[in-house]
Amino acid sequence: MLSQQPYEATRWLFRIAINYNNIVPELNPAIYGLSLEDNVKSGYSLNDLAEQLRLIYCGPTAIEFMHINNWEERQWISQNFENIIAEELRKEELLRIGNLMLKCENFDRFLATKFPTLKRYGAEGAESMFAFFSELFEGSAEKSVEQIIIGIAHRGRLNLLTQLMEFPPVHMFRKIKGRTEFPETADASGDVLSHLVSSFDYKGTEGNVHVTMLPNPSHLEAVNPVAMGKARARAWSMKKGDYSPDERSARTGDSVLNVLVHGDGAFTGQGVVWESIALSQAPHFRLGGTVHLVTNNQIAFTAESSVGRSSTHCTDIAKAFEYPVIHVNGDHPEEVVKATRLALAYRERFRKDVFINLVCFRRWGHNELDDPTFTSPVMYKEVESRESVPRLFLDRLIEEGFTTEEAVKEDLQKHSDYLNGELKKVESTAPIDISHRGNWEGFKQAPKAIETWDTGVATDLLRYIGAGSVKVPEGFDTHKHLYKMHIDSRLQKMQSGEGIDWATAEAMAFGSILLEGNDVRISGQDVGRGTFCHRHAMMVDQSTDQIHIPLNELVEGQKNQLEVANNLLSEEAILGFEWGFSSEHPRRLCVWEAQFGDFFNGAQIIIDTFIASAESKWLTSSGLTMLLPHGFDGAGPEHSSCRMERFLQNCDSREDQTPVDGENVNMRIANPTTSAQYFHLLRKQVVPNYRKPLIVVGPKILLRHPKVS
Repeated sequence: MLSQQPYEATRWLFRIAINYNNIVPELNPAIYGLSLEDNVKSGYSLNDLAEQLRLIYCGPTAIEFMHINNWEERQWISQNFENIIAEELRKEELLRIGNLMLKCENFDRFLATKFPTLKRYGAEGAESMFAFFSELFEGSAEKSVEQIIIGIAHRGRLNLLTQLMEFPPVHMFRKIKGRTEFPETADASGDVLSHLVSSFDYKGTEGNVHVTMLPNPSHLEAVNPVAMGKARARAWSMKKGDYSPDERSARTGDSVLNVLVHGDGAFTGQGVVWESIALSQAPHFRLGGTVHLVTNNQIAFTAESSVGRSSTHCTDIAKAFEYPVIHVNGDHPEEVVKATRLALAYRERFRKDVFINLVCFRRWGHNELDDPTFTSPVMYKEVESRESVPRLFLDRLIEEGFTTEEAVKEDLQKHSDYLNGELKKVESTAPIDISHRGNWEGFKQAPKAIETWDTGVATDLLRYIGAGSVKVPEGFDTHKHLYKMHIDSRLQKMQSGEGIDWATAEAMAFGSILLEGNDVRISGQDVGRGTFCHRHAMMVDQSTDQIHIPLNELVEGQKNQLEVANNLLSEEAILGFEWGFSSEHPRRLCVWEAQFGDFFNGAQIIIDTFIASAESKWLTSSGLTMLLPHGFDGAGPEHSSCRMERFLQNCDSREDQTPVDGENVNMRIANPTTSAQYFHLLRKQVVPNYRKPLIVVGPKILLRHPKVS
């Protein structure tokens, strides 16, 4: 058994006091009116039991769960925590962790030697996070997870790519040396080193799982909702979870696991974190539980935790949502493995989010060229005086007789030789085209020429769709106003072919898209009826509250569906979620409607770093459509303008020059003034063999204006 005694050098991380009665008063029998010498039926003294509890709950791993109201969850956690903590890892598991961390450390040192001015945002001090990933991949395969979607920032990203996700180091070295990361045929600029991505098939002992790492912008935590949206969309593509045709046996979260890796400073400081977690159990957004890893190196950019947050722990936000938090000392990689097992088991059992707080340190400053002693001299005296996490762990393995120093040196040399070999291949290696694969097979980047696509639909089919868009089941208690002003009115328009208003044109566009083999998802705040009570794509039985979506029953056995997602009052997380959703599959129209056009202000980060630039940076396509109600209709300065000038400034169109740009602009911006224009704009989002984001400067006063039709 690997010794569980804490390292001398790490006691500054977890100060486990000898007099634990003062530190953990709950373990002091005196506060319950009992004596330490009182005996219990088992023959043990209370003092013995208190000591046993201290060893379990006050060691390298601890857990917070008593804030959870559900009694079953608390019982399950307490029992499984104690069982998992008592487990012993097998020799081969310990050696695998040690070898993995050795390679991670060696990779960081290799980069530091070969590229001394490189900002690599290495994992030094947090190497045990790779014990988390190793166990995550293996444990997910055991639990029949088929897809893992990872959102992760820069810290440790390069190591994860090369050591576990089969990203060829030669392509990373090409990037460092200034070579293009995309083929010359690709119309893209690329991104910085710490935003590289990969996907691969992990072959586990109990099965395989496909792992996808998402692109990440520099804006902190912005990738969280994007990964969540991608994960839910992946479930739709696979017809799993909430999208399974077998509603009786399916559970939310089946087959697809979302994993988010945070930094402690960003996790406590960024509002998008709260917004994203608030989505975790909401209908049309829930994922069946996300596994969160907080790489808690106890310092943000330069701020220590005492000035970086107002809570005791960086993970305290989880308590507001009644999610368990596992705290683990990063100097004990084997404990990180156990924490990961517990997290996966909890997620599998309850399909809820779970958090691992990995308490570790950061060897260097914000990057390797930054001097942290300017602002944190005392902490970094401690950091500089201590050995690395992999070295401490390997020393323990050697002491226990699991390996030898010679074997460690041999592994180290083999890995260094491999990296040197990859470095030598830079000049002879060409970039790989990673775009438009999988679901996107057959799609391409938009051409530089102006193209014309036929987005029309036969009149008879439009009449059929229009009538079907207001059809309700027999006995459905329809709102009296809707029956007259919405249903009956639309049926009359279908007969006459005149007066086609905005909502009717939208319904016919959605219906035609569905019947042509595409899915449609529209989200927004009360988007089912529409902010201005014009859409009514979702109708509610006035007696039972039962929801009916007519466009989902246009034909018998309809395969493609309209998902109407009324969402919470969030902008950044919602728009990020929808962008991630739209990037999963091209045969799916994804629409986000702002309650008022100016509401996008709260989501500007998503617009700048994903919608306007994702294709240029990462060759990631998206057909996300943003509907921004616009018009000076007496709602005050905030709700009158959708700030169309900001989108025009963000667009890379060159229509003021000769020759004008073709289809290959970063986003399309339109100000339609007739319902027919709106109909064709929506249709063009799915008809071509390329995708572009669409910003619709949508009307308010024109929604019912007679001259719109």
